[in-house]
Amino acid sequence: MRLFLVSQLLLVFISVLALTRAQTAPPTTTDTATTETSTAQPTPTDTATTTQAIEITTTETTTVLPAIATTTAWTAPPIFYPFGSAAGDTEQFENGGDTYRDVAFSTPFMFFGRMYNNTYVNNNGLLTFNQPLPEAHPYPFPTHGSEDFIAPLWTELDDIGIGRYSYQQYTNGSVLTRASQEINQYFPHKGFSASWVFVATWDYVQTSDVNVLNLHSAPAITFQVVLISGGGYSFILMNYGDCAATYYPVEAGYDTISSTDYHVIHYAFDGSYIPNLKNTSNVNVPGRWAFLVNNGTETENVIGVQLKLSSFLDLTLNENIEDVLQKIKQELVNRGASSFFEMKLRNVETDKEKNVAGRETFELITLT
Repeated sequence: MRLFLVSQLLLVFISVLALTRAQTAPPTTTDTATTETSTAQPTPTDTATTTQAIEITTTETTTVLPAIATTTAWTAPPIFYPFGSAAGDTEQFENGGDTYRDVAFSTPFMFFGRMYNNTYVNNNGLLTFNQPLPEAHPYPFPTHGSEDFIAPLWTELDDIGIGRYSYQQYTNGSVLTRASQEINQYFPHKGFSASWVFVATWDYVQTSDVNVLNLHSAPAITFQVVLISGGGYSFILMNYGDCAATYYPVEAGYDTISSTDYHVIHYAFDGSYIPNLKNTSNVNVPGRWAFLVNNGTETENVIGVQLKLSSFLDLTLNENIEDVLQKIKQELVNRGASSFFEMKLRNVETDKEKNVAGRETFELITLT
């Protein structure tokens, strides 16, 4: 009996021990496996998602940068006087119409003996005084007509693209100071002091997009005329920037009633050569032309001029004579002479002994 009882106790202990091991060991293995599964799997998924987001952000930033770089503002050549809305100009936007602005002068402007109190700023690069001419095609100068013309670049601008023309007049400030300095540089010994300046500017681009116009990112035609007066003198400056070629007729210069005085900077039945205007000048400043358009109060005079030429053949042909006379006249005007005169060839005296040069006498007649 005792042996049987001991055996039962031993069996119970062994069974309990075995049961205890069976209940504790397997759960530990299961927990460990569960922990490894829950911690190892999500990590690669999160990393891949983060990397993809960074790549998208980098790509978007790279494509935006070039667009910002193209917004650099266009600037006019330094020979231009201030213009546009930033300078306080009155502006007219042009989109294929035939427009003009009638501008009253705060100070009358004398143009070859005629006093004008206003001007018509036409969309086609022309200033007129008696009537607007926004639809007129360029006339070859001299016209021998009944109008005074100031034509920095008279052409069909409204058919080229879109653009603006603007204007402003000044009676004080830095613009007058600049005008005085420049006129005294081109026409010395006058002690000139500007009291009034009128600036008109045309800026057109071959496009229908306003953004392209603002950035000048297409072929453009940009030019300016400056009227300057003071102390009985009147001057004109014409400034040229980029001028894209056009197949329309182009006239640049000025003309007067009956063409008693005129000057042609450029005329052609097409504007294929106007890109070179920014390199031309009569005052040694590329892109600028300056003219004295005096008040016409001088009395009639006849004076003589003697000139030596390198070859007598220079004046043997009539067309050469006229060309030489016009060049001499323009040089005299640039140096301050009245532009109210005609130049006629009186005679040609040849030095027969040297037979290398001639002595020519010209007759200069000042017209009132």
